[in-house]
Amino acid sequence: MLVKEKVLETIRSLPDEFSLDELFERLILLEKVNAGLQEVEEGKVMSQEEAKQRMKKWQK
Repeated sequence: MLVKEKVLETIRSLPDEFSLDELFERLILLEKVNAGLQEVEEGKVMSQEEAKQRMKKWQK
């Protein structure tokens, strides 16, 4: 979930004129980053070695 202050910071960081697409892209990025950080806090991560093993399966 986005925090209002983070959303306001994002809006303040935009230039004086911007498109809604730019705003939406930044808000989506902010949400994705927050979701990733939440997954890290919950321990829903894999090691680099685990990731390499999974990627090897894709190459076959």
